[in-house]
Parts: sequence; structure tokens; C-alpha cells
Amino acid sequence: MALTSAFTSFNLPVKNVEQSKAFFTGLGFELNPQFPENENSVAIVIGDNLQVMLINQAFFNTLTEKESVDTSKYAQMTIALAFESREKVDEIVNTAVSLGGKLHAEPEDHGFMYHWGFVDLDGHLWAINYMNMDAAQG
Repeated sequence: MALTSAFTSFNLPVKNVEQSKAFFTGLGFELNPQFPENENSVAIVIGDNLQVMLINQAFFNTLTEKESVDTSKYAQMTIALAFESREKVDEIVNTAVSLGGKLHAEPEDHGFMYHWGFVDLDGHLWAINYMNMDAAQG
């Protein structure tokens, strides 16, 4: 059997935990009540058994000896999420922009996949997708 994780959480450094929490809950994501929020972090559920920990930059820097990425200059990763429809993709990206995020490129329609993205308040790249699996297999 292949190695799989029962639960996945990734950490993103943020400048202001409260502002980032408002941004992501404004998009419709919920807080994970199993991880109590504090001034240094908040856990946001983004999928089944998947969360993102938004961690204050200063506290994040205590978790590693490496320098964190300056997101105004560099991209470390793109977080890609899939949703149930093209309309949901548009709704999420437009809501992100209305909450202070920025557009990341123009929407792309590949027939079986529709893709658009945004940059959050701290410069992290989010790819929002809809995959039509029937069209992808046909």
C-alpha cells in the first residue's frame, strides 16, 4: 500500500493573523476548532483532513533556521484547490479580490479544466480549479 497521510496541515507565514483569518473566513472557509486560535496562529479547514495554519511571521521564524521567502519577489509554492463548478471558481476568486487579494493571471479554460487564481494578503499563490473528470477521461 502506498504511503498516505491521515491528516495534512501546512504552515503559511502571515503578517497579521487576524486579517488573514478574516480573509479566509470571508472566502467561506471555517476555523478548525481542534486547533485553538491565538495571537500566533489560526487553523483554517480547506478540505477533508486538510488545513492551513496561518502563523504569525515572527513565530514562524522560530520554527526553522531557514529564511522565509519574500513573497513580493519569490513564489515558494502554489496551493491548488479544486471545486465543484466553474461558477464556484469565479465566485471564490472574485471574493478573494473583494477581500483585498489580487488576481493571479487570467482565467484559463482547457475544456476539461477551468483554472483561475488569486494572491492572498501575504503574497501566497492560490490556484482555484474545476475539473470535469468525464471530459478529462473522454
